[in-house]
Formats: sequence, C-alpha cells, structure tokens
Amino acid sequence: MNVGVLRLVLHLPNSGSLKAKRQVVAGLLKRVRHEFGVAAAEVGDGDRWQIAELGIACVSNERRHADEVLARVLTFIEARAAEAVVANVTTEVLKLS
Repeated sequence: MNVGVLRLVLHLPNSGSLKAKRQVVAGLLKRVRHEFGVAAAEVGDGDRWQIAELGIACVSNERRHADEVLARVLTFIEARAAEAVVANVTTEVLKLS
C-alpha cells in the first residue's frame, strides 16, 4: 500500500478576513475531494487571513499512481484557485507494508 501526501501553502492576497479565507478554502477542498476522491483538509495556519496550508492524501496500490493523482490535484488547484497563489509544495509517497 502506498500513501501519497501533498502539502501546499496557498497565499490569498485579497482575503480580508478569516470568513473570506474559509469560503475560498472550503470550496476548493470540496471540489478537490469530489473530483479526485482524495482526503483533503486545511491543516495549518488556520488563524491567518491570507495563508492556508492544505493537506491532501490518497491511497493506491502503486507509487506511480499516487504520484499521478497528486500531480493532477496540484494542477487542478493551480487552475481553479483564482483567488490564491500556490506558495509552497511538498509531495511524499510512503510505502506501507
């Protein structure tokens, strides 16, 4: 079993409140979950108006497939998150026995 993990930091320059940030982030996470069937959540910087740290995970039989899914998720986010700029990305695939 392979667990792929994508961690990304979004910068939301036009967000003026936590409510505005959460509207953008919640909508984006909902679309990612629906489109790709992955687990997705805001995992850090919850109290900062213009920064959102997201964690996305998928489970697969093959490492390559997990990498592909996470790459497609990142492309999706970059294309759909007009209000946000991807500031940092890390990806890791863990092999579990």
